[in-house]
Amino acid sequence: MYNKRYIPHELKTRYNAVLTYRNSGDISYVCRKYHISRISLWRWNKRFDGTKESLMDKSHKPKSQHPNAHTDKEIKHIKDLIRRNPSITLNEIWYKLKLNYGYTRQPVSLYRVLRRIGFYQKPKIQGTSKRHNQKYDTPKQIGLKWQIDVKYVPKECKVKNLPQDIRYYQYTCIDEASRERYLFWYEEHTPENTVDFIKRCIRYYGYKPKEIQTDNGIEFTYNQAKIKKEHPMDIYCKEKGILHHKIRPRTPEHNGKVERSHRNDNERFYSYLQFYSLEDLRKQGSNYLKRSNRIPMSVLNYLNPVEKRCQLMAIVNI
Repeated sequence: MYNKRYIPHELKTRYNAVLTYRNSGDISYVCRKYHISRISLWRWNKRFDGTKESLMDKSHKPKSQHPNAHTDKEIKHIKDLIRRNPSITLNEIWYKLKLNYGYTRQPVSLYRVLRRIGFYQKPKIQGTSKRHNQKYDTPKQIGLKWQIDVKYVPKECKVKNLPQDIRYYQYTCIDEASRERYLFWYEEHTPENTVDFIKRCIRYYGYKPKEIQTDNGIEFTYNQAKIKKEHPMDIYCKEKGILHHKIRPRTPEHNGKVERSHRNDNERFYSYLQFYSLEDLRKQGSNYLKRSNRIPMSVLNYLNPVEKRCQLMAIVNI
């Protein structure tokens, strides 16, 4: 594929154009006949020595390396990080290079290097459309709002001797301001497990939120099931003075932060996971949670969620 800014003429066209120009001397006639520019014809005529080979394209690669290009040593460090951890992300590579090797370049520069060495495959471009254009107001202080959701653990991650009829579920909580997450795994997604998970979240974060946002699954509310009794989560939230905000049905994009984090989990964790029991799943998940909360994010100005939480807490203390 040629660059759209450079569409070369065929070698046959160049050869015939130069011969016609040398025989006739009428540059306007030659340019009209072969649909070429005067500058191209002059350039070809200057290079032409009687053979077609002299009109062939030469390399467009710069003869000298840019003075600010990545050094061989930097590229070696990048390749070493990829070799040791094939599932590593761009922001993790950038953070480790910055932390361990004094890397001072921007993530976008690192991205270009990763593309060049083949770390990324060419993405498939798909048409997308926004269903909602209304701006979402993300809290600026920690503890104001959590998003909670549940995802299925892919059955492909289970070893063969585990019963295939047993499913496992990941409960996810994310603080919107810091993007710090807490994860825990259960064999069922029930209202009782939801209450247990919220209690674990409060112990993990060290504070209770003013508001919890969820979808309308039966583990969070009885609204869709039309059960005429109060949901255990609503009872617990009222006891703790927490507002339970339920998003509009069939609009998972309203819980976008936690939904996006689930997509990242599939790419970074479940694509490589093999577990033997619920306890093993929780142990591996705990290690992954530590890693996940220490990946820099562009939306946090390339701080990781743990650093962002410390920054926000320092502001509150001041």
